Amino acid sequence: MLQAKNVSKTYNAGKKIALQDFSIEVPAGSVYGLLGPNGAGKTSFIRIINQITQADTGEIFINGEKLNPNHIKDIGYMPEERGLYKNMTVGDQLLYFGELKGMSKNHALEQAKYWFDQLEIDHWWKKKLSELSKGMAQKIQFVVTVLHQPKLLILDEPFSGFDPVNANLVKDQILKLKEQGTTIILSTHRMESVEEMCDSVALINNSKKILDGKIFEVREKFKQNLYNIVLSEVNFEQLDALKNKYNFGDVTDKHGLISFDLSYNEDQNLLLNDLMKVGKIRSFDEKIPSMNEVFITAVTSQAQS
Repeated sequence: MLQAKNVSKTYNAGKKIALQDFSIEVPAGSVYGLLGPNGAGKTSFIRIINQITQADTGEIFINGEKLNPNHIKDIGYMPEERGLYKNMTVGDQLLYFGELKGMSKNHALEQAKYWFDQLEIDHWWKKKLSELSKGMAQKIQFVVTVLHQPKLLILDEPFSGFDPVNANLVKDQILKLKEQGTTIILSTHRMESVEEMCDSVALINNSKKILDGKIFEVREKFKQNLYNIVLSEVNFEQLDALKNKYNFGDVTDKHGLISFDLSYNEDQNLLLNDLMKVGKIRSFDEKIPSMNEVFITAVTSQAQS
């Protein structure tokens, strides 16, 4: 749906590098995570997609067509720094922003009513934004972003300010939009949201892309052949003998269940055969790193290289 080819951007007459030769491909109808530490270049890239600024070099395509002003109507952008009018009523704001995106008043009203029902806020229409809490205002910002039914939805820290219940409510709506065919770019520091929602990710650090790919492929790439073993009815004499054969981590005994981590990259069947001689295997799980662990490892590795 979106393709960026070798995009670069600098500020201050070339002294500040925001993006270097940045390329990604965002599949249609997917949630694509755009990750990176503060100042990595994420916001610069998002601003280029929204045509707030222009790239110095490189190209961006939407559905195979080079990015141009006509694409603005197809994009919904929820910035991290929210931009609503505090002294305008919620209803007037929604109609105003809808018409800015080319919607008729009736169409904007119809979509606003739909979203008010979905987000359980149908009694807020005549309230001023200044009367709402941060989380309530956040819901209105989300509605403003999706009101015109964009084909490409860009969400920058969309869960900021939400309690867990409302964060889950908005997450479900985002995933519903994906099911309906919307392509979504999600920029967030909440790695649990990335694992739950994203199909693919790109990680930017110091203006450069340092990894990208499908979530499961990225996590697999960073695994270390580490397993967690849980046994019961253990023969401790034989367990001690296995410690000398394999690289065990600390052994924990809790309510008769013996658990430990083990680093192993040989034939798993041989390992399982040895474990069955020691006790009953209750679980045998390979420890796949979380996206949070991947994030820290990748950024730290780049800093040290």
